[in-house]
Amino acid sequence: MKKKAILIEGFFKYLYLFLYFFVFIGEETKFIVRWFFGCLFFLLRSIFKILASNLIIFGKIFRRFLLFNKAFFTQIPLKIYYFFLGILTTFLILFFYQSYLFVKSLPSPAAIGKVNYPLSTHLYDREGRLLYQIYRDQNRTPIKLKDLPPYVYQATIAIEDKDFYKHQGISFLAILRSIRETFFKKNLQGGSTITQQLIKASLLTPERTWERKIKEIILALWAEKIYTKDQILEMYLNQVSYGGSAYGIEEAAKTYFGKSAKELNLEEAALLAGLPQAPSIYSPYINPKLTKKRRDDVLEAMYRQGYINKEAKTKAQQKQINVLPPKTLIKAPHFVFYLKSKLEDRLGTSMVEEGGLRVTTTLDLSIQEEVEKILKEEIEKVHHLNVGNGAVLVTRPQTGEILAMVGSVDYFSQPYGAYNVVLALRQPGSAIKPIMYALALQRGYTAATVIDDSPVVFQIPGSQPYRPLNYDNRFHGKVPLRYALANSYNIPAVKVLAELGVDSFIDFAKKMGISTWKDHSRYGLALALGGGEVTMIDIAKAFGVLANLGEQVDLISYLKIKNSLGETIDEPKIFKLRRLNPAIAYIISDILSDNFARTWAFGLNSFLEIKGYKVAVKTGTTNDKRDNWTVGYTPDFLVVVWVGNNDNSPMNPYLTSGITGAAPIWNRVMSFLLKNYGSDRWYEKPKNIVEKICYFGRKEYFLKGTENKVHCQLSSVLKTPTP
Repeated sequence: MKKKAILIEGFFKYLYLFLYFFVFIGEETKFIVRWFFGCLFFLLRSIFKILASNLIIFGKIFRRFLLFNKAFFTQIPLKIYYFFLGILTTFLILFFYQSYLFVKSLPSPAAIGKVNYPLSTHLYDREGRLLYQIYRDQNRTPIKLKDLPPYVYQATIAIEDKDFYKHQGISFLAILRSIRETFFKKNLQGGSTITQQLIKASLLTPERTWERKIKEIILALWAEKIYTKDQILEMYLNQVSYGGSAYGIEEAAKTYFGKSAKELNLEEAALLAGLPQAPSIYSPYINPKLTKKRRDDVLEAMYRQGYINKEAKTKAQQKQINVLPPKTLIKAPHFVFYLKSKLEDRLGTSMVEEGGLRVTTTLDLSIQEEVEKILKEEIEKVHHLNVGNGAVLVTRPQTGEILAMVGSVDYFSQPYGAYNVVLALRQPGSAIKPIMYALALQRGYTAATVIDDSPVVFQIPGSQPYRPLNYDNRFHGKVPLRYALANSYNIPAVKVLAELGVDSFIDFAKKMGISTWKDHSRYGLALALGGGEVTMIDIAKAFGVLANLGEQVDLISYLKIKNSLGETIDEPKIFKLRRLNPAIAYIISDILSDNFARTWAFGLNSFLEIKGYKVAVKTGTTNDKRDNWTVGYTPDFLVVVWVGNNDNSPMNPYLTSGITGAAPIWNRVMSFLLKNYGSDRWYEKPKNIVEKICYFGRKEYFLKGTENKVHCQLSSVLKTPTP
């Protein structure tokens, strides 16, 4: 038996030696081989054409070619032949030496479960305070395959490797697909079976290279000769990660459901089977909706492969996700998992989960904890208005650094607490108006341009006539642009958008940072009132252009990444793009900070005013009262606040004013930042700004050259509103 094992081990090592030859020379000769075969193809095509046209002439030419070659090679000195023979010999010696070193280092499948423990990755705030350890421990509790209900391991087979019991460790079709993706699409992709995944997780390092892939294939074939299929499947279920510190299905069952794996029901088994492919992406603690979709995909695969019937599939898919709250110590959880996802996109899941990284984030834990406290207290105050949730994002406009991110009132609340509203699609209401009016100023409007706030009906082909209304159901007559924006009047905004053009506004908003308006055909004039869904991240980016006097900076979530050796491997650079004339950004910011201008709608002492500081701020509430926003900024800080309900149910109509739900939260957060970390500085006036005394005897700002477009003498502006 021992002799047989030695023979098997020797066979697979020499098979590896043979295959590694192609890896060794492949990278160096890939270009030459492609060039050679390309030339050969065109040469053969030309030859066949010649053969078809004149076989006799070709025969004469070919004979002369052979005679020429014979004469040529007889003239080459013997030393040249020895020289090339020496080069070939040296190459072969180097090849066999390198192959020997790699074969010697090839692990044995008998070591599965005994080596290759990952290193934990640490996330710190900007001051070095620990936020989270990714895979700090590997909690494993082995379980026998025979003790599990069949549907537990059938779920894994259905979604991961439906031909598991048919192949011998590798799937040639999957390998061919992998080769196609790698060579023709430049995307190194796996075609891994369950056996290969077991080898990768237990014996090999996480890098994505051809060398590691060849090792994986050889070891998978080798493992299939040592172990039975059931043994391999059992080791896989006990070895792989199911997210966090849960390794193996037994520990995963305890972590997510508080029970043993042998007690799992069908829908629970399907949920767990879907996690190993991407534990962070499909985690029920990060995105329960995506978790449910993945679980339902597993159930669908089980049905198609005959493991369950249609009735069982349908019944299981109708069940909601219900897992235990996470027990791992974590601070700023929404931010942590947002960053984790970003790191995985950049570095790969294996490197993040097992590479022992040290990541210094942009987050300030002191600010984060204060924002969490404020949000919780203020949501409790308006709970009677059917406001169940809220979210806050704090950034530094000049650098794009995320200082705080609170994605819900309570991350650990079930079932939706882990859902990060900062990344959710929500309608912004009137909070989008400053972006549209920035385009208007770019197109020749001025802050003093008068807009008629009177009844209007827009005839839209194929749709019902559109009649915009103001939030107070009144009309305000002749209104200068400054006061139309400051008081958030709807009719002037829609009229301006009708003149600018919806498509132009969408294109402009995309440049400012709105990434979600992709299909122009979906949007109409209601876009001026927030009829297009956005994320808080995008709103922060777009308003950041205003806060940076026209320069756009991408949001960043980390300052530095070090590997396990302490070497810096990534340090993001700040890139600024000019998206807007500084004068336009200055005028919009001045309008949003003008407490007098917004008096008609909000009064002099609203939550939008912070005594002793000049702050630009805009509210937004959707018509159906499902979303309530406040967005404000200074040169130092930008704060985005949203309140509403995760189930999208409407809030109490009392929130109509736009300053009841989100504004008090925004006021407390911004006040805390300014008093503890900021200053009372404001923007320097750009040189291409012209001042002029205008309506109500107040100073107005114009882009140079537009100051004479209006006379500022109309006595009929902002008269008493009419019903």
